[in-house]
Amino acid sequence: MTSYFAGIDIGSTMTKAVILNKGGIASIIGPTGPEQRRLANKVMEEALKKASLSFPQITYIVATGYGRINVPFSDKQFTEITCHAKGIVHLFPQARTIIDIGGQDVKGIKIDATGKIIDFVMNDKCAAGSGRFIEVIADTLEVPLDQVGERSLQSKNPSKISNICTIWAQQEVASSLSEGVAIADLLAGVHQSLADRIIRMVNRLRVEDSVIVTGGGAKNRGLIKALSEQLGHKVLVPEDPLITGALGAALMGKEIVEKARQNNTPLETKERILEEIEIL
Repeated sequence: MTSYFAGIDIGSTMTKAVILNKGGIASIIGPTGPEQRRLANKVMEEALKKASLSFPQITYIVATGYGRINVPFSDKQFTEITCHAKGIVHLFPQARTIIDIGGQDVKGIKIDATGKIIDFVMNDKCAAGSGRFIEVIADTLEVPLDQVGERSLQSKNPSKISNICTIWAQQEVASSLSEGVAIADLLAGVHQSLADRIIRMVNRLRVEDSVIVTGGGAKNRGLIKALSEQLGHKVLVPEDPLITGALGAALMGKEIVEKARQNNTPLETKERILEEIEIL
């Protein structure tokens, strides 16, 4: 009988679901809203539809992320640190350092050759050290968020952004723009400023190759360029950097089931509830 494993990651800005089997994965991403339980249901329903599966066919479900306690249908919960590491090691067995750049926080994870977590660091959930910093500046410059990275690569003379507070940096950028500084130079300067803060944090882990960057920030080519240049290490990015936590959660569930089967012990699951909702 084929087994299917699901992972759902409720982050501060995005919710991700992955369904895993021997043939590959089906994944869905949606924005995290105030009604996390409802969104978890909706994203799971969409992932099931994409995988052409029904809810009872899923063998085991693991939830992760800061909103993991709001997933009523999960069998078990793990921290995002554990699940990100598991997902990255699956995709990049050579990984030693992971930098996860989310909308509200940044995490650095150090792992050894076996994939075991050695240490980790997190920022203080200040917007100045996360993807939100880029989002605020993009709004100020009236540049669509998905174009910020590409526009910054056009810079010939990156602007120096001296303020580390998001509000003050926003005013500094607005003032520089009024003085005629090119938007590309301002964006490149913002990326360098954010990269500098991220690197100062992860350097506590003694960064080693291979360095893998995940999260929404990993989709920003300008930020990846700044990180690579300042780190002095080549930076690798997964094909879909947003789903590594959910993938790791699904893999954790797979390990739990396989271990129970190997030891011939009962599989501990709970009664799962997936409310019927309308998928628009």
